[in-house]
Amino acid sequence: MTVISAAHELLDGDVYIDLRTSLGLPLHLKCEGFNFAGSIKIQPAVRMVEAAQRDGLIGPDSVLIESSSGNLGVALAVIAASKGMKFICVTDPHCNPATTALIRAFGAEVVVVDEPDASGSYLAARKAYVRSSCAHNPHHVWLNQYENPANWIAHYENTAALLAKDFPDLDTLFIGTGTGGTLMGCARYFREHRPEIRIIAVDSMGSVSFAGAPGPRHIPGLGASAPMPLIDPALVDEVIRIHEVDTIHTCRRLAARGLLLGGSSGTVITAAAQWFAHHGGATRTAVAIAPDLGERYINTIYNDTWVGRYYSQDDLDKILETS
Repeated sequence: MTVISAAHELLDGDVYIDLRTSLGLPLHLKCEGFNFAGSIKIQPAVRMVEAAQRDGLIGPDSVLIESSSGNLGVALAVIAASKGMKFICVTDPHCNPATTALIRAFGAEVVVVDEPDASGSYLAARKAYVRSSCAHNPHHVWLNQYENPANWIAHYENTAALLAKDFPDLDTLFIGTGTGGTLMGCARYFREHRPEIRIIAVDSMGSVSFAGAPGPRHIPGLGASAPMPLIDPALVDEVIRIHEVDTIHTCRRLAARGLLLGGSSGTVITAAAQWFAHHGGATRTAVAIAPDLGERYINTIYNDTWVGRYYSQDDLDKILETS
């Protein structure tokens, strides 16, 4: 039995789906969406806020402000509401409408930066807005998920430690890459405790997290338009980049089996499927981390009109084969 007294205390990620039945994959999916924030981001959000409180950075008049493409914004909105704090989420037009509605429902303010910077980056524009806001208002506190070590430490101490306990024979681990917090926390833990485990980083086409050419991306969560300071590529065995169309295809295949997952989750599962296609039975026990569930993607990756707006007719035809 789990009993909590505040929303931010529920961090349960000890739920797994065996995908052999639904997709024919020898893969256990670690589902991180069963908390009040609906994603894995509740863990680093709690850790960053509590570290800032402990260090005296947050006072009674403080207003949290953070740049987010979605899930961390929801997590911080939950924590701020739970702790009686104020929060401003700075996002951009790629953020799912359902996500911004959720953030506002928790009482937080949402600022949508609708113009990218000179290089075309919404991320850089969001950061610039946060910096300017903090410079003009001394009560604003930026946790800075992109450089805050509490981001990866949360996953070192929680996500990775739980995986190690639940899967003593773990062989291969697939982890999506956004800020790099989940990836680096898990990679550091297993490099120290079980270095034989393969760490597979999953990224989106168009992301530059592991070099490569920048390109358009429409699904928030994974990928970045600029290198992420937390990421150390030396801790990763392999990087797999996934086209967004393949992400949507996988999400819809799973939805047709009753498993409604988010874009980040679909991307990681797609990468695992591609890896198995090349390696066959080269693994004993494999786990993929599913960062979120799918409700907040109903108006995007599960919506034919939205898909038709951003992808070609051939892409749409491929996706609709699943529906």
